[in-house]
Amino acid sequence: MARFIFPVLLGFVIGTALQLQQVALFAWPVYMCFMLLAAVLYALVATKLIAFRGRAGLAALAFGLLAFGLTGLRASAFSEQTLDAALEGRDVVVTGVVAAMPQHNETGLRFRLEVESAQLLDKPVHLPPSLYLGWYSGVFGGAGLVGELQRQPAAIEAGERWQMTVRLKAPHGGSNPFGFDFELWLWEQGLQATGYVRAGPKDPAPLRLNQSGWHPVERARQQVRDQIFERVAERKYAGLIAALVVGDQTAIDRADWDIFRVTGVSHLMSISGLHITMFAWLAALAVGWWWRRSARLCLRVPAPSAALVGGVLLATAYAFFSGWGVPSQRTVLMLVTVGLLRLSGKQWPWPHVWLLACAVVLALDPWALLQAGFWLSFVAVGVLFATDSGAVPAKTEINAITSVRALFREQWVITLALTPLTLLLFGQVSLVGLVANALAIPWVTLVVTPLAMLGVLLPPLWDVASVAIAALAWYLQLLAALPFASISIAQAPLWAGAAGVFGGFLLAMQLPWSLRLLGLPLLLPVLLWQAPRPSAGQFDLLAADIGQGNAVLVRTASHALVFDAGPRFSRESDAGHRVLVPLLRALDVRVDKLMLSHRDTDHIGGALAVLAMQPQAELLSSIEDDHELQSVRRATRCTAGQHWRWDGVDFDVLHPRADDYDAANKSNAMSCALRISNGVQSALLAGDIEQAQEARLVGEGASLKVDVLLVPHHGSKTSSSAVFLDAVQPQFALVQAGYRNRFGHPAEPVLVRYAERHIRVIDSPHCGAATWQSAQPGDITCQRTQDLRYWHHRLP
Repeated sequence: MARFIFPVLLGFVIGTALQLQQVALFAWPVYMCFMLLAAVLYALVATKLIAFRGRAGLAALAFGLLAFGLTGLRASAFSEQTLDAALEGRDVVVTGVVAAMPQHNETGLRFRLEVESAQLLDKPVHLPPSLYLGWYSGVFGGAGLVGELQRQPAAIEAGERWQMTVRLKAPHGGSNPFGFDFELWLWEQGLQATGYVRAGPKDPAPLRLNQSGWHPVERARQQVRDQIFERVAERKYAGLIAALVVGDQTAIDRADWDIFRVTGVSHLMSISGLHITMFAWLAALAVGWWWRRSARLCLRVPAPSAALVGGVLLATAYAFFSGWGVPSQRTVLMLVTVGLLRLSGKQWPWPHVWLLACAVVLALDPWALLQAGFWLSFVAVGVLFATDSGAVPAKTEINAITSVRALFREQWVITLALTPLTLLLFGQVSLVGLVANALAIPWVTLVVTPLAMLGVLLPPLWDVASVAIAALAWYLQLLAALPFASISIAQAPLWAGAAGVFGGFLLAMQLPWSLRLLGLPLLLPVLLWQAPRPSAGQFDLLAADIGQGNAVLVRTASHALVFDAGPRFSRESDAGHRVLVPLLRALDVRVDKLMLSHRDTDHIGGALAVLAMQPQAELLSSIEDDHELQSVRRATRCTAGQHWRWDGVDFDVLHPRADDYDAANKSNAMSCALRISNGVQSALLAGDIEQAQEARLVGEGASLKVDVLLVPHHGSKTSSSAVFLDAVQPQFALVQAGYRNRFGHPAEPVLVRYAERHIRVIDSPHCGAATWQSAQPGDITCQRTQDLRYWHHRLP
């Protein structure tokens, strides 16, 4: 069977990939049948009754079916642990153990709780084994809105047993084009419910029971992280040291992440495959040096073998201490796989070694195949294998110059080969990445990380590490400030990205230039790809899935408007950074106007991020003259009667009137309302206007009849009056509201009014991002339906 290694491994990888495309899971016996069929096919291959080529194909099919069945069986078992829908939104008393060090932010903390028991109204209930909980401080109401006063979170530690009242919901995240799949992340983390601790003045106080003794590594990680923040005064340097030592990436400020992303060094600022590999190499050198000091040990086990085993074991220990993240897991598995091959004395061709490492990783974590980091790391390793990058000719003297030359060539090859893949995955690539990494890789790997790690034993070294980080930060800031530091293009489809990766691979290969230059035309599809836009005289709407708030992208043939920018979730997180900026970058949209309907934070929370990304965008809003956004970009008041025309499409502001700015109105009453029309199809973006404003618009005879209505005030009882709906008569009504939001939007009486008029209501919890095109006015595309997979939450 050794001759079938490559097809077997390839079949296993393909089988895993196919199972991940399932929209819904089969019953578990079906997956058992796939595995039994795999065994039958394997037995047929072993009989040698079929020609070699046929046996190779059957072997690949057998292991493909095996992988499909194994992954499906695991998914079926995990899906049985879902949260009972009847328990959502109920106050459940839970006893459990804190399973990981808490993650802190200005709103409180988040942590994982392993459930031991749960009760609802003094009766035992069944919950998923692990919960992802938040414990918020101050006033908490979601999306930055007024809510209930909460007790300050306690100083909880990993391993502690607690009893607390929690309110849970099914794992539900936003579903947007090119967006982060939060539900997949929860699935891979083994979490089937999220929620928060009930810590209001009327709730029973959370009770610490004891220190369980479980999760000692997590407790040690938390203690080290706390010591780092106590020792290092500058928080952003302390956060980076904590990220490198214990893998706490949330400790790094968002502004720093932006710099790292622009300069292409993000992979260095957390525990990545590079860190684990370098640690394994240094550990192997140390173990080998120590082993050679003893003749007895060398006689028992050769020093190279001992160094290999010791390096891998110590790297595994480091990976566990740093949080055992997915990149660390992948790297350790690859090191173990390659190490075992070397110890066995087998000399496999590099494609076989590469595929074996890939198959081992997927056997333990099939859903890693859907992560960008998996593709970046494995494609990088494959390119280095294929190009023999960094290799020095046998007759060349190995010295500092040749080593540096090999290092630069390796970095150049990786940069060249991964640029198309990076553009495919992120729509952005750093043009200064090669220069930044030339210094950052050796500086972080050989200076900052060793100092940060040794600081666990000698804390003053953390001060030295912070000085080294400050020097690197100065260098990176200079590069990030360059006008050409990075470029963004529209994210191409998969076929274009695959062609681009192959083109980069050809250019990096050590082949004659006549063959290498064939890679250039393969790069063109991913570099020149243009996202489809409406034709002249047409327009489209994309209502993003941003939770409780509004954010709508309107595009014509050559112009774009963003209506509202969604909520702010915390100091470090808002809908602009999370959703709108990645979406605009992926579609390569240049925004002409940002229209903020009014000052409420669920409408302007992401505005700063959008304005920073779109310096040319005009700000149009009803916000006050002294609002903080006015210091960022002066806003033009939106006033009824304003009109402009883009590419044959008319834009008309219907509300508020000019004299409304002189009255003491509520913020909702000042909402900008925008009508968009091409003369045939039309849409109305109503903001948070309420029934009084609706009645005035109807009474003034405003042109209200449209095909699509952005439902006023997210479907609140105070809006969508009968007289207004009779005037608007939309075919579709879009509701942008959070899943199980505390306001109950959209309200049931409002939904009844829409149903009585046969208006189809599309809400973001069911639909995700909703796209409507004037060229196809009878259809609405739901992102949640388009990208549906079995791990996604399904609402009734």
